[in-house]
Amino acid sequence: MEKLLAGLIGKSVDIGCGSTAVFRGEVVQVDDGVVHIKDEESKVTYISVEKISSVCERSDSHSRPGFIG
Repeated sequence: MEKLLAGLIGKSVDIGCGSTAVFRGEVVQVDDGVVHIKDEESKVTYISVEKISSVCERSDSHSRPGFIG
């Protein structure tokens, strides 16, 4: 999992931990079993790699189906 996360450095992701906790941000660093992600407000969250159940790379598309922009 660390190798996968290291490949996502600089990309925006959603990280799932368990059934309800989801963290969204840019992967900044992966060290010693901890991934560092920075959110839109530049706050850094540290997540234990062994607690991660899913990782999804986010697209930068802001289109919302059904709405005219």
